[in-house]
Amino acid sequence: MDVLISGKTSFKVEVPYRLFQTGKRQSKPLIVYLHGHSQNIEQFQKEMEFMQRIEAYHLFIQGPYADLKNVKKRGKWGFAWYLYNGKQGSFIKSLEYTAEFIQGIIDNIVSHIKVTRVCMIGYSMGGYQAGYFAVSRWKHVNDLIIIGGRIKTEIFSQKKLTKASHMNVLAVHGRKDEIVLFSDQKKEIDLLLKSGFNASMAAVHSGHKLDKPKKERVMEFVCSVGYKKM
Repeated sequence: MDVLISGKTSFKVEVPYRLFQTGKRQSKPLIVYLHGHSQNIEQFQKEMEFMQRIEAYHLFIQGPYADLKNVKKRGKWGFAWYLYNGKQGSFIKSLEYTAEFIQGIIDNIVSHIKVTRVCMIGYSMGGYQAGYFAVSRWKHVNDLIIIGGRIKTEIFSQKKLTKASHMNVLAVHGRKDEIVLFSDQKKEIDLLLKSGFNASMAAVHSGHKLDKPKKERVMEFVCSVGYKKM
């Protein structure tokens, strides 16, 4: 075999997103939702239906990487936010690549609507991505909610964390979670508190599933920091 050229190039994929509003046509918050691993926007919108009681713009974005595992029916495909091959460098690069495309969607949307504040909500794998996005783009995010995920503070310098410390942060986590350990996320919240964040940990007596107790903690939090129920 005579190899003439070997290299790398890039390609783009179309990624769906969905924006709708609840409440009056006026300036209000934008809430961005990032689903868990192997979910899609239809599934996650249904899971987060309780949030429609909040007056806001609601933006659901689908992960860019298709995950076809355990898929029996077309249209039930799940998606992921990043690729991980066991190397930290590749992982961070993947997080950043996806964060860029999320930022592009948000930039396009806020040019057409009046937004008072931005909240990122991520579940499981989406929580990892939401945490990375919020801290790396601290100027654009006011509130961060991570459900069953972990904020990977080790990626960021202390200076970067300090710049992001204006954010209200809530981690909702099951004490019996065996996929993302409660203790791991608790350490991250303790570190954010030391860095000046208004951060809190809401523990529920369940596992990794996005269940009713977790949803109740999310609703309590958004109301406590100024989001309005209809």
